[in-house]
Amino acid sequence: MQIRKLTGFMGAEISGLDLKHPVSADVAGLLRAALASHQMIVLRGQFLNIAEQKRLNSVFGPAMQLPYVTPMEGEPEVIAVLKEAEERNTGVFGGEWHSDFSFLENPPAGSVLNAVEIPEVGGDTVWSSQVAAYESLPADLKSVVEGREAIHVGKPYGVKHAPPRETRSGASIRMVRGDPAADRETRHPVVITGHEGRKALFVNPIYTTRLSGMTETKSAPILEALYKHATRPDFSCRLKWQAGDVAIWDNRMSLHYATNDYDGVRRLLYRTTFSADPPR
Repeated sequence: MQIRKLTGFMGAEISGLDLKHPVSADVAGLLRAALASHQMIVLRGQFLNIAEQKRLNSVFGPAMQLPYVTPMEGEPEVIAVLKEAEERNTGVFGGEWHSDFSFLENPPAGSVLNAVEIPEVGGDTVWSSQVAAYESLPADLKSVVEGREAIHVGKPYGVKHAPPRETRSGASIRMVRGDPAADRETRHPVVITGHEGRKALFVNPIYTTRLSGMTETKSAPILEALYKHATRPDFSCRLKWQAGDVAIWDNRMSLHYATNDYDGVRRLLYRTTFSADPPR
């Protein structure tokens, strides 16, 4: 097993493992440690089936079934991240900087994404380390956010903040929308601590509406400054997918972004998600 950093702050490629076979306890520990260090790890050329992907997912935590997104038939823990060739001039699933479902009381700890059909060009995924973002946060911003909470709302799935239809992902990914329960406010710390003791920013350009003790109007410029800092290219890693690749990321210690630059070509990946204790 070899680990090669992909950028200075975010991402690593792991080679020397065949994930089609069960993962030993020792290797599982090394994979979890690598994820904690790099926030995203990728293993090339694995070509996992669904059962093998679910087994890998369990290495990192208990499987989590996501709300609001329709899973594969007969596989409630698996989402087909699909965009068909005929889906043009439409949004794409995950096509803004975000962490997944931070408006839940216990957001996903991370996900496994398994590449099946990949465009020759385009369809990359970009991650940004929120560990690096926090560690380099300017002192004036750090003094504002330390000890403060952020309020998160499930905007795309609710009523109050429903997004314009043209920005939504296409018909291949079916979602539940217009649910008043998604408009409920949930609080999480702006700065969270991972299991290894490293701190990270935990704000979300899609779901965070304001900071505790502040109105949305007063919070807006602070959040905008945080988002601008959190998504700096310095902290980011862009993965050019190949069929058979498997990427695992820490959903709480990073943000990610799905590029939408492959109209006219089919793209399919399978996604599973794992849980952990709530952010602290």
